Amino acid sequence: MNKIEHLGIAVKDLDTANKLYEKLLGVAPYKKEVVESEAVTTSFFQVGESKIELLASTDENGPIGKFITKKGEGIHHIAFDVSDIKQELKRLKDEGFQLINEEPKRGADNKLVAFIHPKSSDGVLIELCQEISK
Repeated sequence: MNKIEHLGIAVKDLDTANKLYEKLLGVAPYKKEVVESEAVTTSFFQVGESKIELLASTDENGPIGKFITKKGEGIHHIAFDVSDIKQELKRLKDEGFQLINEEPKRGADNKLVAFIHPKSSDGVLIELCQEISK
């Protein structure tokens, strides 16, 4: 694991949340993107080396929709940047972590992503991210 790549925050209304975070962080989001496979629209903010990803559900039965229904808005996951996502998934599985994704998939912000189940990480959803080579 190289660094914390971003914090993911589940929100009900992306436009409202974008305005709030623009005021809070003093910058506009650098990217807005729909991720069909996860039924979300995302918005990314960069402050120094840190990133915040806002996630709004496009389907109440999608992962973010279910999360908000169960827990409300708030921190959804911590994402870590990795150099070799397949190798890191194997290492974590060998260490006894429960994987949600056995194989990485395309995520937002030009990344391959995979998730570690919160049941095996003290209730925290962990995302692994690897930049997709251009």
